[in-house]
Amino acid sequence: MVARPPRTAELPAAPPGPGRRLPLLGASYKFGARVLRAVPPGLRHGAATPGGAAWFWLSRAQRQAALDNYGAALERDRNDPEVARVARRAFQNYGRVLMDFLLLGSLTPVELTARVTVEGREHLDAALERGRGVVFAVPHMGSWDISGSYAAALGYSVTAVTEKFPGSLNDAVVQSREKFGLNVVMLGRSAVRGIINALEANGVVALLCDLEQGPGVDVSFFGRRAVVPGGPAAIALKTGAALMTATQYATAPGRYHIHLDAPLDWGSAATKESLMQTVVHRFESFIQERPDQWYAFRPMFPGGAPREKGSARPRHGGESPP
Repeated sequence: MVARPPRTAELPAAPPGPGRRLPLLGASYKFGARVLRAVPPGLRHGAATPGGAAWFWLSRAQRQAALDNYGAALERDRNDPEVARVARRAFQNYGRVLMDFLLLGSLTPVELTARVTVEGREHLDAALERGRGVVFAVPHMGSWDISGSYAAALGYSVTAVTEKFPGSLNDAVVQSREKFGLNVVMLGRSAVRGIINALEANGVVALLCDLEQGPGVDVSFFGRRAVVPGGPAAIALKTGAALMTATQYATAPGRYHIHLDAPLDWGSAATKESLMQTVVHRFESFIQERPDQWYAFRPMFPGGAPREKGSARPRHGGESPP
């Protein structure tokens, strides 16, 4: 999933109908990708610094939400200058992620795999040997599109659940995502069947689950009440698929590293709430290591005020608690 780009400017002629305006979105997306491809990488990524800063200051609602979220992650008051600095850098970094996403469709498999490194691949291979598929629980960090495409380019059967873009823009985006073999399932009721089918075929399903998106489960996130999707845990409990936490982050302009944890261990008393709390505790560690590569620009904490974390962190795989 990526943030929706600004609405394409329309020509001052007669108001275009859906059949004329929506194809323009897909064409604009492809044109933008060609333009970016021609721009030197240093200049391209450098432009995200002033652009991201402008976005931070001009989008008041997103700025205010980000200050709350990064204040919680940094364990500082939202008015602390360091919180604003990290939030502003996150807007700038996300601008670079969007540019890399635009370029994705123009890359060759060799170019893509050369831009990504991975740690913990042995955990994925061992989980797939069980034959019940793998559910990846992933935070909004790094470039999830590049990570999914990279795994597909390596030969893994990867399914990603994504939001639908308007008209021809959705067709263009899906085409880019599927270029390397990534299977795209649109968010909605039909997504459940697509996920189950992928797991029954011993595939990998990647789900972003650190930000509220419809009904979810209550968790303690940085000591505050938050609501996150319960799907990853519910699906793993229902199907017996391995549930793994993972993250990705930029290491240099246009280059990313993927970290895969060992599968979560859980007993017969586990619930989707307890499993998602385990997942979120792991996300806290990922985010605190690189807060400016976490992209949380909408309200996360309904109450706003911190609360005590009520439960100890459950054991994660065979590793020490994070």
